[in-house]
Amino acid sequence: MHELGVTFTVIKRVEEVAKENNVKHVSKVTLSLGEVSTVIKEQLIDCWNWAVKNKSEVLYGATLDVEQIPAITYCEDCKGEYSTVKYGKTCPYCNSKNTWLKQGNEFIIKDITVDE
Repeated sequence: MHELGVTFTVIKRVEEVAKENNVKHVSKVTLSLGEVSTVIKEQLIDCWNWAVKNKSEVLYGATLDVEQIPAITYCEDCKGEYSTVKYGKTCPYCNSKNTWLKQGNEFIIKDITVDE
């Protein structure tokens, strides 16, 4: 389960940002997570909930909000875009495999909410 490692990486980065900005407590973190990023949202949230109760004073009790970025694939041959999850690597418009993932693999710390 790499979600625990991902959780610790996010916590470390948020703690660094909090320290740089003299923030004593973070109440919420929002992530943008690509639909095909290989991170399982439910497992990530479980790891987060455990970690912010046991491993971080700055993030103690902070909630995690995960927004999904849909996976979109682009076809070089017909210039079409389509849902990666539904159709995979083969373009549903022209049946070409000359395609690439345009979005959906991201993992971004989008927002950090702090107590005032």
